[in-house]
Amino acid sequence: MGKATRITGIVLKSTGSWYNVFTADGMIASRVRGRFRLKDKETTNPIAVGDQVDLQIEMDGSGTIMFIHPRWSKLSRRAAGRKATIEHVIVANVDMAWCVQSVIFPKFNPGFIDRFLVMTEINELPAGIILNKCDLLNEELAAEMAWWKQTYEDMGYPVILTSASTGEGLEALVATLKNKTSVMSGPSGVGKSSLLNVLEPNLGLRTGEMSDYTQKGKHTTTHAELWPLSSGGYVADTPGLREFGIWDLAPEDLSGFFLEFRPFLDNCHFPNCTHDHEPSCAIIEAVNDGYITPERYKSYLNILSTLKQGLKDTGR
Repeated sequence: MGKATRITGIVLKSTGSWYNVFTADGMIASRVRGRFRLKDKETTNPIAVGDQVDLQIEMDGSGTIMFIHPRWSKLSRRAAGRKATIEHVIVANVDMAWCVQSVIFPKFNPGFIDRFLVMTEINELPAGIILNKCDLLNEELAAEMAWWKQTYEDMGYPVILTSASTGEGLEALVATLKNKTSVMSGPSGVGKSSLLNVLEPNLGLRTGEMSDYTQKGKHTTTHAELWPLSSGGYVADTPGLREFGIWDLAPEDLSGFFLEFRPFLDNCHFPNCTHDHEPSCAIIEAVNDGYITPERYKSYLNILSTLKQGLKDTGR
C-alpha cells in the first residue's frame, strides 16, 4: 500500500504510543502525528478509545492518525493527582455509561457513584448503575442495596443487580448493551472484566484477586479497550479508578447536576446559594422534609468541598 492511501476507523485500544484502529480492512496498528500530542494542553489524551479517526496507511502497513472526527459524546474525569487541572477522556462517542460497584469486596462506594453521575450529567450522557457480586448479599446488605437501588431509580437512573458467578441480571445487562456503544467504569475489583468474560467468553480478559490487606481490588485492566459484542454494539472496559475526579466545574454550578435538587433550586432566598450554610435554603429544607436523602446531600457537600479546595490549590 502506498502513502497516499487513506481510510477511516474507530480506535478500539490505546496503549499510549500505539492505537488499535478497527477499519473496513481490519485492525491497523497506528501512531499519532506529533501535532495532536502538542496541540491540546487541556487533556491528557487528545485521542481516546471510541474516537473515529482518518488514517494514512504507511508502506509497512501501519497507520498514521491524520484527523480526529468531532466527538458527539464522551465520558471524562479530572486527571489523576490532587492538583491536576486537566481532563482525561475515558472513552469517546458512547451511548451509555455504566458505573459498576460491588455490593461488597470492595466495599460499596456511593460517593464514587455520585461523582460519576455528576460527570455524566455534565456531558449529557445517559447513565446507569451496575451492582455486582449480588450472590454475596446477606440479609442486611440486601436491604441496604435495595434502598440504594430505589434511591437511584427514583432519580431516573437504571440499576441492575448482577452476578458473574450465578448469572443473575446478565440477561437484563445484555439487553441494555445490545446495539449500543457503552462504557463500564468503576474501581478495581468490582468485577467489570468478570462480567464481560461471562457475556463474551471469547474475550478472555484478565481478572484479579482482592487484596487481603486493603480489601480493594488489584488492577488487572491497564488500558481502556473497546470490545465488539456478539449481540451488536461495543462495550468499553476501563482500568480501575481509585477516584472519579470532577473536571472543569465551578462549585456554584454543582447543585444543578444533582437531579433531585433541580425542582428546588429556584426557591432559595439567595440566587447564588451554595446550599451548605445559607439561611432560607430550599435544598436544606428539602433534606429536612425528606425530599432529598441525607446521604445524597452529604455526598453533595463532600464534592462541593473538593471543588472549592481545587480552586484554592490552583490559585483561582
